[in-house]
Amino acid sequence: MTDSRHGAGGDPADNGGPDLTALFPISDSALARLQAELVARAQDAGLLDVAYRTIDSPVGPLLLATTEKGLVRVAFEREDFDDVLATLAAKVSPRVLAAPRRLDPVAAELDEYFAGAREAFDVPLDHALSSGFRRVVQQYLPHIGYGHTCSYGEVAEFVGNPKAVRAVGTACATNPLPIVVPCHRVLRADGSPGGYIGGSAAKTTLLTLERGK
Repeated sequence: MTDSRHGAGGDPADNGGPDLTALFPISDSALARLQAELVARAQDAGLLDVAYRTIDSPVGPLLLATTEKGLVRVAFEREDFDDVLATLAAKVSPRVLAAPRRLDPVAAELDEYFAGAREAFDVPLDHALSSGFRRVVQQYLPHIGYGHTCSYGEVAEFVGNPKAVRAVGTACATNPLPIVVPCHRVLRADGSPGGYIGGSAAKTTLLTLERGK
């Protein structure tokens, strides 16, 4: 992609003059203020349906997204944040904007969790990205206590469909709210970790964190 200011050839002279943007640098604080103003105006105008931010964590960068109803997405870097945002725009609302302060409560609870100071999350959740049996399973998962695990078969029994073991696996694999909705606490019948949306290393890290307390 070429810069339209420079024309197709990238030469500042192509559009009649030099590129002067480098002579007027904008400080990080000024950019932050502009971003905050943009977010505020978008929200006041009803143009902000999905707010997002990224945070660092012991399992790598995480993307967090929320609607007015609650946290709608937690994504690992391996899922490709651009793809995640595109899916949010397609399935929730195209009005998606980086608005870090809206996610401060979620980021704070995750920090407490990773520090071993929080065993359950209190932020409201929006299950807009799940439906049917998958949503039933995902809404059950927080009932598996911190430091405890269940097998896929046990979860199937708990949600009233003991033959739906494979469907439980699919519900866990497509959980849009990992960590907060603890699909990492669901293991294979033999006790091995099984698959995980964040990768096997992330699942092991989370289980080790909870067992170590």
